[in-house]
Amino acid sequence: MEIQKIALNGFRNYEFATAEFSPGTNVISGENAQGKTNLLEAVYLLTGGKSFRTRFDKELIGFGYSGAEVLADVTAYGRSQTVKIALRQGQRKQIFQNGVKKTATELSGSFAAVLFCPDDLNLIRDGAAARRRMMDMAITQLRPGYGVLLSEYNRLYEQKSSILRDWHEKPSLLDMLDDFSDQMCRVSAKLIRYRAAFAARLDAAAEPIHSDFSGGRDTMTMQYRTVSTVTNPLGAEKEIYYEICDHQEQHRRAELECGQCLTGAHKDDLEICINGKAARAFASQGQTRTAALSLKLAEREIFHDEFDEYPVLMLDDVLSELDAQRQEFVLNRIGGGQTLITCCEDEHIADRTGGRVLTVENGRIR
Repeated sequence: MEIQKIALNGFRNYEFATAEFSPGTNVISGENAQGKTNLLEAVYLLTGGKSFRTRFDKELIGFGYSGAEVLADVTAYGRSQTVKIALRQGQRKQIFQNGVKKTATELSGSFAAVLFCPDDLNLIRDGAAARRRMMDMAITQLRPGYGVLLSEYNRLYEQKSSILRDWHEKPSLLDMLDDFSDQMCRVSAKLIRYRAAFAARLDAAAEPIHSDFSGGRDTMTMQYRTVSTVTNPLGAEKEIYYEICDHQEQHRRAELECGQCLTGAHKDDLEICINGKAARAFASQGQTRTAALSLKLAEREIFHDEFDEYPVLMLDDVLSELDAQRQEFVLNRIGGGQTLITCCEDEHIADRTGGRVLTVENGRIR
């Protein structure tokens, strides 16, 4: 997969800018707050019409502009495509693929990218929400229907949370509680099977990368965790649904008392162990960073195994956070596909990768 060129109009801090990329490594250089991450955000938008930084499309429109547009030529699955995403204040975004109007779901699965940013270096020690987000971002690109389920689940979660929060003032809300709980259990069963399958593939792909990365000193394993009543998250959807319903029934009174949803896929986690011990509690900083890097590189390998081509790899100011050994490991593993690297040290990274250099300054690209 590859992005050849992109044009930005009114997007974030870009009044109007264009960039052309090489099929190998591209080094995007510039000082802080000049627009490097905004450029990666625009590329990521092509994977399914969603930002990795915000849920709100209006935040993508530059200050003082009534709208924004991202136009790009990409190649994926042996096909050349032109994708246009138009954003307007107070309107739903419009997506066009080769001139044909598409939904965000239809756009998903037509182009893929793996993002690694400084926050991901804390992926191991952060709360469960960070690891769920990592899985959700990857699975949505691998299985476009997953994004629809996730949006539905988030809608149900917000509505049920509102009921649990407000039923004391308006008892009639309880008439809808069981229906929302049942719908959440049904969607949870679907999400859990997707996540469990992805976690199993991630575990298999990350183990040899991590072993190579640590020089064989450490072993990393991971286990998908969901609500306690689910005995086999890879089992039949119907059985998972019944087991989640059991958990829901056991916690119904507790939910009413605390005003929070206690059952469902929003409680999931990916438990990561290094040498048999929970990495979140016992791993050193170096071990957690090595594990996080291994996860992201494994995600890239899963895409390659699935589609026989690499997704675009985007490294957003990550290398500056790594020591020399980890930098070299990452740079030695990114061959075979297109990579976009943002940094402040273009001459060093470019010399080490042989990459093309694009300089970003105050929303301009050269």
